[in-house]
Amino acid sequence: MAEARLNAGIGASRCDNRGLPEREKCSSIILPDELGQRRPVAYREEAFLQSPESRPLRFLSEYLWPLAHFQEERIHDTIVFFGSARIEEQGPLSRFYHDARELARLTTEWAATVSAPASDSQILKRFVVCSGGGPGIMEAANRGACDAGGKSIGLNIGLPFEQRPNPYITPELSFEFHYFFMRKFWFAYLAKALVVFPGGFGTLDELCEILTLAQTKKLESKILIVLYGPKFWQEILNFDALVRYGMISESDMSLFRFADTPQSALDILKEGLTRYYLEPESVLTHPVEEAPEIARTRTS
Repeated sequence: MAEARLNAGIGASRCDNRGLPEREKCSSIILPDELGQRRPVAYREEAFLQSPESRPLRFLSEYLWPLAHFQEERIHDTIVFFGSARIEEQGPLSRFYHDARELARLTTEWAATVSAPASDSQILKRFVVCSGGGPGIMEAANRGACDAGGKSIGLNIGLPFEQRPNPYITPELSFEFHYFFMRKFWFAYLAKALVVFPGGFGTLDELCEILTLAQTKKLESKILIVLYGPKFWQEILNFDALVRYGMISESDMSLFRFADTPQSALDILKEGLTRYYLEPESVLTHPVEEAPEIARTRTS
């Protein structure tokens, strides 16, 4: 019965070679090799790679593909810009677009002065601007890095609306993700700092996830978190109420800082990144590795 189903083509959508005759059962007929019908190797079988059985391989590819590019481009760590895709260059909240662009320009110019040579004399790129790759605040961040003549990363993901890669991402550092969790992995695991501009559900999700990792001390590396636009954030999230009701500790309020101008945000970033990653004692205890440096999770 199973053989009849295979001969009828049932189940051939994922493995087109299932209907080929088997050598041990067909010794008296012309073999597939002789007919030019060699079985394709698995990694070239498109239907199989798109099947549910190959989902773990697709997970892995969304880890290895960016990793290979980060190594080739000597990306050591990042400053991630989060914020709404709906904030436009011209509009009621356009000042956040312009501020994100200016801050990205300033951080890129500063980062160029602290990037370190690797063992082979190539420059390790420190604190590279990274965004979600789409429009709005994401575009502004990539655009600001471009204004400064630097490279920037775009971690795009296919969505029914809003999310298309912006033209300011460095082409060799532009990535398209299918799985949200793999995209979040690359946001978090290279980041030394986050700058979070006003945004909606996606921005809140990304912010709260990083705050949780920092609060629970699941990451060994210090991640600076800057909430840009105090008026917006204090209206949207009532942090004082969370403390008052005992949902977070008073000390958790130190996990982030507010900024309301590009220069004040830059000052916070420069002070924190210098203290934790650039001062001599920090360099001695955490030597610069060849790119990229993945944020280490605690094992105990």
